[in-house]
Amino acid sequence: MVTTRRAVTIVAVAATAGTVLAGCGSAATGSGSSPSTSTSAAVPQVDASAFTADFSMMKELAGLAKQGKGMVGVLLPDTTTSTRYVQYDAPYLKKAFEAAGLTSAQFKIDNANGSASTMQTQAEADINAGASVLLVDPLDPGSGAAIEAKAKAAGLAVIDYDRLVTGGPNDRYYVSFDNVKVGELMGQGLVRCVQDWKVAKPNVLVMDGDPTDNNATLFAQGYNGVLSSKFSSGAWTKAGEPAGTWVPQQAATTFQQQLTAHPGINAAITPNDDNANAVISILKGNGVKPKTFPTTGQDASLPGLQNVLTGYQCGTVYKPIYLEAQAAAALAIYLRAGATPPSSLVNSTTKDSKTSQEVKSVYTTPIWVTPANMKDTVVKDGTVTVAKLCAGAVKAACTAAGIG
Repeated sequence: MVTTRRAVTIVAVAATAGTVLAGCGSAATGSGSSPSTSTSAAVPQVDASAFTADFSMMKELAGLAKQGKGMVGVLLPDTTTSTRYVQYDAPYLKKAFEAAGLTSAQFKIDNANGSASTMQTQAEADINAGASVLLVDPLDPGSGAAIEAKAKAAGLAVIDYDRLVTGGPNDRYYVSFDNVKVGELMGQGLVRCVQDWKVAKPNVLVMDGDPTDNNATLFAQGYNGVLSSKFSSGAWTKAGEPAGTWVPQQAATTFQQQLTAHPGINAAITPNDDNANAVISILKGNGVKPKTFPTTGQDASLPGLQNVLTGYQCGTVYKPIYLEAQAAAALAIYLRAGATPPSSLVNSTTKDSKTSQEVKSVYTTPIWVTPANMKDTVVKDGTVTVAKLCAGAVKAACTAAGIG
């Protein structure tokens, strides 16, 4: 998706304490860094919907980036629950920071490789290195909240990235997609797919993500909201909703167990592309033909997109991570400079279910991708190359979709 770029308005910032972000001490700085208030400069008023695939909006923040102090630390969770963190998040965050003029010494991106203790060590290293802002995509809420509490005690500004850290500090920020909308798109996609693939008497298995991940709760809220009327009316049968996971191998085991217990299952809500791929591998092994057993997904991963093209997955929710990465980097640059981020960027709030506090949030917009719009979304944006997408047995499906 290429979002229409809005003009960036420049406003003068008064020389008052109001330009310093409230709740971060004297300024969003840590480890003895000097506060920066941008008292005589102009602050760009960026819009969360104005970021584009060419990262040009980030250049508008170059002046603000020069005024900031300290390093921005980014903590990503792993390389296994989703391929996105290595393929997209890390390089897009790097590109966003560099487009705004930050040097390699002014930001640092780490991946915890699935270890909460490793993430804790990485956070401590960032704090000790003079970080003023910390972006945290936690492995679990408990370890994430502990990391953020320590960062706040050291005077850092904190941003939850992609996943809300339930129980985190009240004055933090959150950057993500509208995750209830993500779930709604999956639910709506399944409904349309059941119709288009002519699935008689839908008997649906609802497979969730890891229940410790607040995003999984929001996704489920979205798709269950869409499907509840189908189940309550008796038009569809809900085969079950087993314990969720983000680990594809566990998802495969769960699906096989459910299929054995309920052999009439003929459709499934699968919560992301990786879990869907695990389910689809079992379906293929059982000789299930294309466009007969609907599944869903999100992340627009290469396997997910290929499963969509070949008729084993109804669609995938494309979350243009270049938008999320720019939004997070932009917010970090405001906080690093001690400037109040504009409401055009911080465009929503998210309720922390553990503390009942509303967390100031930046939402970007997800898109449901099918063969009909794949060329004009993920392919056009360069999220995947035609050569990789249309390799081997997928070539004919690409041709049918007008790709290549």
